[in-house]
Amino acid sequence: MLPYFYPAMLTCDICGEEIMFEEDMRTHLLLSHLENDMHCPLCSLSGVTYNELCFHISAAHPDEQDQAHLTLPSGCSAETNAAVMESVDGQTATQLPLTQSCTAGDTCDGAGSVTPTAASSVTTDSVPHKLNITAESGGSSPGETLPTTSIVKTQGAKTRLKSNVLCDEGYIGMKSEHSKAKQKRLSSPRKEELFSCPMCALVCSSSFILQEHVELHLQEEPSAEGEKRFECPLCSVVCSNSFSLQEHVEVHLDHEAAVNPAGAGSPGSDLKLAKQLQMEEEQRMRQEEAQREREEFKKLQRQFGLDGSGGYCRQMERTMEKAVGRGFMAPAEFHSKRAEMMESVASGVDDGSTRTQGVVTALKEYYQTECRDCVHVWLSADTDHYCSSAGDKGWGCGYRNLQMLLSSLRRTDTYAPIIPEKAVPNITQMQSMIEGAWKEGLDPQGASHFNQRLQGTRAWIGATEIFTLLTSLGISARIIDFHQPTGPGDTHPRLFDWVKQYFTQSNRSSRLPPRLIHTKLPPLYLQHQGHSRSIVGLEQRKNGSLCLLLLDPGSSVSDTRKLLSRGTVSTAVHRIRKFPGSLKHKQYQVVAVHGVLSAEEKQKSIMTSRTLCAERIP
Repeated sequence: MLPYFYPAMLTCDICGEEIMFEEDMRTHLLLSHLENDMHCPLCSLSGVTYNELCFHISAAHPDEQDQAHLTLPSGCSAETNAAVMESVDGQTATQLPLTQSCTAGDTCDGAGSVTPTAASSVTTDSVPHKLNITAESGGSSPGETLPTTSIVKTQGAKTRLKSNVLCDEGYIGMKSEHSKAKQKRLSSPRKEELFSCPMCALVCSSSFILQEHVELHLQEEPSAEGEKRFECPLCSVVCSNSFSLQEHVEVHLDHEAAVNPAGAGSPGSDLKLAKQLQMEEEQRMRQEEAQREREEFKKLQRQFGLDGSGGYCRQMERTMEKAVGRGFMAPAEFHSKRAEMMESVASGVDDGSTRTQGVVTALKEYYQTECRDCVHVWLSADTDHYCSSAGDKGWGCGYRNLQMLLSSLRRTDTYAPIIPEKAVPNITQMQSMIEGAWKEGLDPQGASHFNQRLQGTRAWIGATEIFTLLTSLGISARIIDFHQPTGPGDTHPRLFDWVKQYFTQSNRSSRLPPRLIHTKLPPLYLQHQGHSRSIVGLEQRKNGSLCLLLLDPGSSVSDTRKLLSRGTVSTAVHRIRKFPGSLKHKQYQVVAVHGVLSAEEKQKSIMTSRTLCAERIP
């Protein structure tokens, strides 16, 4: 025998009763909820039939049932007499003493029981409970009649339900369980569900009322997040506007007046409070300003290498350690290069790993055979190019340009005798030489700026430090400051004119100068914000425009050595050319060497360097 599958049960959303067929559910809703909108007068139970309401009152409110008055829909009447009420489980029936009169369509038998039209009679048992029932509309008296069509279900619907129930014993068990749950719900007083507002202490009896209440809260909140807020100066309360803040502060003052009636409210107390608030505000502003200055100072220290993070040697070691960690360098190679670096630093002489010799000579050969569009070309004395290494990358351009200048000076007969070292010193040695110049009394302001110390730091140096070192060596130098643009588009044509005058000073004859002039003048040190370069030559084109030839410490050894090859010299020269449109920084400074100092002139330069001044153009 095939198993029997029960159809899906339909559940009433109002009372929770489960019904098998859809037409029975419609009948249930019509008879139990639409026509009989009953509710308990002693609690919040509603949406039940009259029979279920009577059972609920007798079971849940036995003490108050004599005072209970059932509220019936308008148009119904009732008197106390015998009434018919089915029990919750649907199997037994209980008769309540109820006096009724029939409305149209109903018939009454002699015993007082009600028999609706086209409905079968229902047998009831008597119970001792009596209810005093009145009609809701019009304040009717107990003698008025009550329709009974809402009490007894139609015979057709009931017969259909009973036939469905009796079809299987399992369904009867399910029905019995539902009836017991429903009996338990009706036999207990209905507790009204409450809804509390999440934004205040209000408690609502309906979810719809709570929703409207919360929407009022949301409308009162400020719409803009960045709206200005006003903080109370006496406590931590934040007000939404100035008027609320004023009222809040007045509450503070009123409280103080209540606590101290003698001193509060007087002009002296108000003045004292105003002074106290002003002092607190000024102190807060001073603290914020001091904190901002400390942060800016630390930022400048990191930018200029004065934060104590180590100098050339430490940066070189960290770079090699990263290379070992990434697998680009073997540990044995690391220890070998570290030993070589320490040996070079101890000797004070540059190891020549970043040097490129013969640059100016290569330029001279190029201009002799190429670049026929230049009317005149001036070149400085022979100069070696020094580029930045891993140990000074990002901060060593000033030292590398100083090495270029010293490499040219030691090849010149005028300056070679006064240079103590025949070889070019390394960075750590030049730092030591500048510290020695400060100890002689040169540039005390600059020494104070660096805290009298350069060794072991990554401090940047500029034109004043170059001037200080050259003066300590007995070399006369000048600082020319082009402090503002002198041409259209933030250009500096006066700088180019001054460089031309510098290179043409060696040729004072009235004869027409040759096309290529290789002078014995040292290169010029060119400084601007954040970087420095060396001027080793100048071009004058047929249209009269001028072009500087700059050696940049940022150029690698491989790029600079392209000047030494005939196949790549044209491209390399194009990279070192700088026209006026390429130099658009706000300020440029030039350090120029122009002679040897005597002992007296050197001492005079030391005295004047206490207030070091540059020649300003214009």
